[in-house]
Amino acid sequence: MSKIKRIAIYGKGGIGKSTTVANLAASFANDGKKVMVIGCDPKADTTRTLCGRRLPTILNTIKENKKPNLNDILFTGFGGVLCTESGGPEPGVGCAGRGVIVAMKLLNQLGAFDNDLDVIIYDVLGDVVCGGFAVPLKEDYADEVFIVSSGEYMSLYAANNISKGIKKLNANLSGIICNCKGIENEIEIVELFADKLDTKLAGIIERSQLIQDSEIEAKTVVEKFPNSSESEDYGKLAKSILKNKFNSSLNVMDDEEFEEFFLKFLK
Repeated sequence: MSKIKRIAIYGKGGIGKSTTVANLAASFANDGKKVMVIGCDPKADTTRTLCGRRLPTILNTIKENKKPNLNDILFTGFGGVLCTESGGPEPGVGCAGRGVIVAMKLLNQLGAFDNDLDVIIYDVLGDVVCGGFAVPLKEDYADEVFIVSSGEYMSLYAANNISKGIKKLNANLSGIICNCKGIENEIEIVELFADKLDTKLAGIIERSQLIQDSEIEAKTVVEKFPNSSESEDYGKLAKSILKNKFNSSLNVMDDEEFEEFFLKFLK
């Protein structure tokens, strides 16, 4: 068997990481790949569109059952995708990143990674400032990172910060995924940003009502509208990621450089 593709998806909160992860997983599954998705966001909503419902989280399961088995925390979704959610504390209480640490240790202990997998995808909240959210990279659970970003200022600012964390961890940034928000010159901005970081634009997901309509029904657009251009875009992104050979070189901008980079698009 070929080496497992182990990727972590990062990006600013609300940028569309979970949507991207779920549709990527569905696309991989349609291509015959055995996939596992690990939601590392305390909102625990990454796998909802793959399973058609919100899953019980690992942290909540541990509270109710001190010795859970793998079937208590790992579920099968669309296309046979294996799904799990780390969960986290209630808002304003405790460290959300700690949930990721606990979840990863339990999954490892129960043999979740012993499945005959082709792809493992981690959906990680926000940025890598918190040690808990850096776990997939620090503890060698993931080999490479893709950052989801739009062409908006705060999204790109967060992406640059994430890149700083990736560089400090000696991890590999494989590319930027442009999840379009419909701003002027968006794809050009994100492509130039990727070039500035010495990485590449891995794929483009156009803004679409079909994607939102699918999520209302707790489905991916890949499942709900398999013949749509949106489904095709996720399929292209999945193939691009599978073929990708990451480059360990990475350039990051300090805050002043980033301001200069972005402000030139406003002139």
